Amino acid sequence: MSTQRAVRDVVLVDAVRTPFGKAGATGIYAETRADDLLVAAMREVMRRNPNLPAGRIDDVAVAATTQIGDQGLTLGRTAGILAGFPRSVPGQSVDRMCAGALTAVTNLASGIGVGAYDVVVAGGVEHMGRHPMGEGMDPNPRLIAEKLVDPEALFMGKTAENLHDRFPHLTKARADEYSLRSQEKTAKAYAEGTIQLDLVPVATRTAAAGWGLATVDEPPRPATTLEGLAALKTPFRPHGRVTAGNAAGLNDGATAAILVAEDVADELGLTKKARLVSFAFAGVEPEVMGVGPVPATEKALAKAGLTIEDIGLFEVNEAFAVQVLAFLDHFGIADDDPRVNPYGGAIAVGHPLASSGIRLMAYLARSFEAHPEVRYGLTTMCIGLGMGGTVIWENPAWTGTNDKDA
Repeated sequence: MSTQRAVRDVVLVDAVRTPFGKAGATGIYAETRADDLLVAAMREVMRRNPNLPAGRIDDVAVAATTQIGDQGLTLGRTAGILAGFPRSVPGQSVDRMCAGALTAVTNLASGIGVGAYDVVVAGGVEHMGRHPMGEGMDPNPRLIAEKLVDPEALFMGKTAENLHDRFPHLTKARADEYSLRSQEKTAKAYAEGTIQLDLVPVATRTAAAGWGLATVDEPPRPATTLEGLAALKTPFRPHGRVTAGNAAGLNDGATAAILVAEDVADELGLTKKARLVSFAFAGVEPEVMGVGPVPATEKALAKAGLTIEDIGLFEVNEAFAVQVLAFLDHFGIADDDPRVNPYGGAIAVGHPLASSGIRLMAYLARSFEAHPEVRYGLTTMCIGLGMGGTVIWENPAWTGTNDKDA
C-alpha cells in the first residue's frame, strides 16, 4: 500500500553571520579557528529564536570549500556538539565550492519538503587565511591532459577575464562603476544600521594584539573612487580587466540559518522571513563559470512558473563585477537597478566562499521586510568549476499588491 504525502512549505526563520574578515596574517581572524567562527553563528541564531528547542533540530548541514584542518571532521556534527546541541542532533558536511551554504539550505529544505525533517540548521564557513582554496587538493591530471577542462578553469580570476572576453561590451569601466556602487550601498546600509542587525560579535585574540571583539566587516572600502579603481593592477592578465577593486577579496567568516516547515513555524510561533518557492543548479563551461547564475535562474523560474519580471528583489553574489553584469545583461536589467543588491554585496563586505549563500539570504530577508509590496526575490551565485545556483523566495510580508504597480 502506498502512502501519499503532500509537499510542505519551507520557511527561512532566521539567518546570521559573523563579521567578515580579511584573510591573512593581519586579518581580524588570523588566529581564530574556523569552527569557532561557525559555532558563534550557530549559537547566536538559536539564541535569537528562544521558542525553538534545540532538541527539535532534525539535522545540521555545514558547508566548507576546503574541508581540511579546523574546517574538516564532519563540521555539521562537531560544530553542533560545540554549539551545545543535544547529542541526538545529527550533522553533515557539504561542498559545492562557493555555493556550499546555499546547497546546505536547499538539501535540508528538500528534506523538510518531503517530510523527513521539521527543523534544520544550515551553515557555512571559510577561513581563507588558514586554508586557501584548493589547499591539499589533488585534481586528477586527466582533467587537463585530456582537455576535459581548460587549465584556466582552475583559477577563478582567469575565468572572470574570460567572461570579459566573451562579452566585450562588459567593459572594465562598467565593472569599476558597478563596484563603486557596491561600496557606496554598503556604506549607506551600515550608516542606517541595516547590516549590523544580522552580525554576530566574535571575540578574537592574537599573540601580538591580545583580545578583541569583531563587530563589523573588515573588507569594506568606503573611500573608494573611480579613479582609484581605474589605477589598480590586473593580476590575472597583463592589461586585463579584473582587479582587486572589482572582485571580492579573500575572506574569513561564517554563517548560520534556521529553516522550518511552515506548519511547524506556526506551531512554535517562529518568525517567517522568507518562503522557499523553487531552486535550481546548472552547469556551464568551467572556464566561464561566472555565467552560471543565468541558466540556474532560468531553470528555477521555470520550475516556479515565474518569469524574471515577477522578481522584485535580487541578491546576486559579487564574486566578480563582470559576473553580475553578465547576469543583469542577459535578463535586460540595468547595471544600477535599485532592486539588485540594495545593501551592496561581496565586492564590499567580502566572500568567504562556502558561507556566502546564507549571507545573501539574510540580506534578501531584510529587503523583504522593507518592501512588503514585493512578492518574489531570488538569491543567486556563480560556482567554481562551471556552475550556478539560484533560489527563489516568496516574501511572507507581501501585502498582496501587484509588484509592478507598487
